[in-house]
Order: sequence, then C-alpha cells, then structure tokens
Amino acid sequence: MSGADVIVTGAGGFIGGHLVQALIAEGRRVRAVDRKPLSAWHQVHGRADNMVRDLSTLESCQEILSGGAQEVYNLAADMGGMGFIESHKAYCMLSVLINTHMLMAARDNKAERFFFSSSACVYPADKQRDTEVVPLREEDAYPAMAEDGYGWEKLFSERMTRHFREDFGLSTRVGRYHNVYGPKGSWCGGREKVPAAACRKVAVAALAGGQEVEIWGDGRQMRSFMHVDDCVTGSIALTRSDYADPLNIGSSEAVSINDLYRLIQEIAGTRLRVRHVPGPLGVRGRNSDNALIHKELGWEPSIRLAEGLESTYRWIYDQVKAQLG
Repeated sequence: MSGADVIVTGAGGFIGGHLVQALIAEGRRVRAVDRKPLSAWHQVHGRADNMVRDLSTLESCQEILSGGAQEVYNLAADMGGMGFIESHKAYCMLSVLINTHMLMAARDNKAERFFFSSSACVYPADKQRDTEVVPLREEDAYPAMAEDGYGWEKLFSERMTRHFREDFGLSTRVGRYHNVYGPKGSWCGGREKVPAAACRKVAVAALAGGQEVEIWGDGRQMRSFMHVDDCVTGSIALTRSDYADPLNIGSSEAVSINDLYRLIQEIAGTRLRVRHVPGPLGVRGRNSDNALIHKELGWEPSIRLAEGLESTYRWIYDQVKAQLG
C-alpha cells in the first residue's frame, strides 16, 4: 500500500493526537487525517503522513484509504462538551456523513479492521436520571432513547457499522467512550469537557487571584472520567480483539461534579467559593459497567482520577498562564 498501514481520522483532535502518538511508538506507519489546518491540530507528529481533508465527502475518504489499511480508527466527528452538543445538534448529526463515507471507503479498499468511536451518549436518559447511579451495561442501549442529536448519530452509526460487517464482511469494532480527559486537549472556547473546564476555571482563579468558581447546576451530577492514555490503550486492544459488538471504554470510578472541583482545588493548592449557576447539565448520573470489557479483553481503564487530573491540571495551568501573559 502507499505510505501507511494505519489510518487515524480526527487525528487533529484530542484523542486522535494521542492515538497517533501511541501507534507511531509501536513502529506503525500512520496516516493522520483531519479537516482542520495543521496549525489548529492539538498535536502534529512529524513521523506521520499528515493530511488535511474534509471526510464528509466520499472522494476524500476514498483518497485516504486508497491501497487499503490494516487498521482504520475513525474518530472524526463534530463534537465537544455538553455546552456544545446541546446547542449544535444538527452539526453533531452531520457527522453521519463522515461515518457513512468512511465505511464505504474501507469496504471498497478492503481495510482489514475498522474501529468506530461511539459514545456513552447512546444510552437512554431514563437510565441516567438519578445521582445514585447504576453503571451502564452495553445491553442498556436498547430500547433506544439516545441523547438528542449527538447520541442518536452515534447510535445510528453503530448500527451502520454492524451492518457493514454483516453484509460486506468488513471487520468492525465499536468502542463507547465515557468522558475522556487529559493533557493536550480542548480547554477553552466551548468544546472542552468538564474536567478541562474545571481545571481552567481553577487555574484562572489561582493565577488571577480569584476567590470564586462557577459550576453549572447543583454539582451533584455523577460522572466517571477516563484518562486519554486508558482510552488509547482500550481502543487499540478492542480493534485487535475478536469481539465485534459495542463495548464500553470508560472508567468505573464515579465522582460528583462538586467533588471533581474539590479534587482539582487540592491539586492546585487553593480553596475557592463555589457558585452554582444555570447551564447545560446533561444526565444526572452516568458511569461505566466494565464487566464485559474485563471479560473480553482481560483489561479495563485503571488510571485513577486523582493521578490523571494531576498532569491534566499542570498542563492546563501552563496554557492559562501563557494566555494571561
């Protein structure tokens, strides 16, 4: 094939950049693709074949997959944190064009393995209404009532991925990501997720002498947060496994948003007043049931939140400090 044996789409994004780095470290020839200009990528790896392409078009997908690939990691999507996906439902739904055309191109060019990054947003809201959270099992996605916009697009694309496996013999894998965080990701501008936003707010207060931090809602919402290193390890392991149905890739360590902020303040060595304000809240409680991934892969995410937040906060602190001058 021409130039690469692994394709990573969404490579200019947070998870994609870390995934490309891990694959290069294995000695793989990686083609990294994103629609953003290289200057806007979170990470640009010189040893990768970096391409700027709009993968919502079939022509671009056929081009990047010409010659086939041993592994395709399809992470490309228009998405962000809760503030973004609540107000950009149509943009999120349009990612179905990327997933459709990537599957068609992978089929046509005889890719050996195809990984699709799905989301815990596929799970029904009625299973996530209580802060006394019951971990979500893979089977809980049906009967379907996914999160409006982003969640429905992910669930539809899961189904399409399955049917390409059944009808065309494309070897597909689906990982349902649960709240990924870590350094070198979005930390401002509206697309950042809760851990990054919390780190930024605390860092701004620490650097500018602030005494208060805002939290959307009452802060009792329960979540689990997975470090990006665990996400990358799980994605590669699932892609190379024999398990073909959707699989949770997420931490099972649940924490309230209030406690997340307390933990970050401890790392920062500061104490701030908390003001709860209206804002997009998402579900009341969400956590990952990891029984199936442990059974099928003999592995589950293991980086504790306190450990992962330490490096994440230090990195975001440096970005805030540079921005404030």
